[in-house]
Amino acid sequence: MRRTFTSIFSWVLLIAMAIFVNYASAIPIAPKGGDTISYYLLKKKAKKNLLPGMNLAIPPIKPNSTSTTRVVLPSDKLLSNVEVYPNPITDQINLKYLISRNSNVTIKMVDVLGNDVMVLFSNRVEPGEQVLNRSISSKINRGFYFIRVVAGTESVIKRISLL
Repeated sequence: MRRTFTSIFSWVLLIAMAIFVNYASAIPIAPKGGDTISYYLLKKKAKKNLLPGMNLAIPPIKPNSTSTTRVVLPSDKLLSNVEVYPNPITDQINLKYLISRNSNVTIKMVDVLGNDVMVLFSNRVEPGEQVLNRSISSKINRGFYFIRVVAGTESVIKRISLL
């Protein structure tokens, strides 16, 4: 009798708390004297900008509304936008990638087990978009391979199939 009472009482208490939290969160609360968070941010913005590279604009907070403003942060990625085409490959591989600063770039073809099949490119490159066109030798068997692009400490791996 005692366990059943405790169990039933616990469930009733849990449901009552859930209903209370649901109603409490649905009531809009308007801040007195304006939005203090946006006031604080505007006051901080008037001072010296501590991070000159980051220009963030945070919209004022309004209860029960959804913001559609996107905050874009600058990227510190060295290697990006790696594309391998055409896929599947028959006789030539085309590779396009973007480097943000001078770096040593190594591009290798790797099999499924991680063994290096061939080195397509290994050199220092200037920043900007780079395009590599290489023919694939007929000695390589048909199947699935990976292209590993390494720039500095960053690495991007793309899967290709060779016909």
